[in-house]
Amino acid sequence: MKSGFWNNAEDAKAIMQRMAQLKEQIESYLRFVKETEEMDILIQLGTEEDELSLIPEIENKLSTLEKDIQALEFTMALSGPHDISNAFLTIHPGAGGTESCDWASMLLRMYLRWTENKGYQTNIIDFLPGDEAGVKGVTVQVTGKYAYGYLKAEKGIHRLVRISPFDANKRRHTSFASVFVMPEVEDVEVEINEDDLKIDTYHSSGAGGQHVNVTDSAVRITHLPTGTVVTCQNERSQHKNKASAMHVLRARLYEYQQEQQKETMSKIGGEKKEIAWGSQIRSYVFQPYTLIKDHRTGFEMGDIQKVMDGGISPFIEAYLFG
Repeated sequence: MKSGFWNNAEDAKAIMQRMAQLKEQIESYLRFVKETEEMDILIQLGTEEDELSLIPEIENKLSTLEKDIQALEFTMALSGPHDISNAFLTIHPGAGGTESCDWASMLLRMYLRWTENKGYQTNIIDFLPGDEAGVKGVTVQVTGKYAYGYLKAEKGIHRLVRISPFDANKRRHTSFASVFVMPEVEDVEVEINEDDLKIDTYHSSGAGGQHVNVTDSAVRITHLPTGTVVTCQNERSQHKNKASAMHVLRARLYEYQQEQQKETMSKIGGEKKEIAWGSQIRSYVFQPYTLIKDHRTGFEMGDIQKVMDGGISPFIEAYLFG
């Protein structure tokens, strides 16, 4: 390495991370080459000897190889500076009252199912229940390779159309919720001055049970220069809640800096969309017909139950690589 390589910790970290990505991709490619050669030998043996007995094995290897190659192509395309990183996912209900709070909880369940299927670990950093049902806000830490790379496709407004279970007259309602995704970044990427922080403690507002905080262990941190506010109440220790809140704050401020840079180049790039009509990235229609459509790509599916059970990968792939 060149002299002074580690002088800029942020640049050095980015380079080392990119090197690790390339190494992983090269090793995967070499493994696929070996598997292809082995399959070629099987095909030759099948042609020369008893081809019928080897067909199931060949088909199985071909299917596995095809899936592995698709996965490699997918990760190679995720080459952004933080695509390989963990992520913070935040959901807030929009216009629609209790109905939207319930919709936010449905989205939370959908993403938790998706992360479970992907083998990612999740940790609910903050959870604010709705007055009657659902959630007023929730932040989830998603840990695993390319968590941010995948989930960044979900950032935006999600719209629901259904017969409301909260309407005695069984009328059709439209609800909205916003999904915000941030990469988990290191300390070196965002400098935070302690003098710029206002830190408050309060009682947890979580659901009942043995884990309810009986002391002021929940933490709210306000970054005064930007007005950014983050909270954490999932831990019983005030120290742990503060540490978790600082992780989220750092990610929020990193995104804020990125948006400010985009706004400098284009005012449109920095605009925030209202959580309401006309700004949704995806619509989920339960009645009078069943259809989920992404308005950015045109990709759609009619199997609502599958999608709400975490089957959102086709939408993510269509957006990232369609």
